[in-house]
Amino acid sequence: MIYDYEPGDKVENPLKKEWGIGQVQSIINGKVTVNFENAGKKVINSKNIELKKINE
Repeated sequence: MIYDYEPGDKVENPLKKEWGIGQVQSIINGKVTVNFENAGKKVINSKNIELKKINE
């Protein structure tokens, strides 16, 4: 699977906008670890949730 983000990129979860902006920490076997400003560290299954990259 090809992702349009990589570690260090800023993303948001369109289903949980209240989590705020997150920074991608790692991508391993389809699991994306993101540190969100309002929700802390979350592991996202990229097969279920498509993160939206934020272009700064």
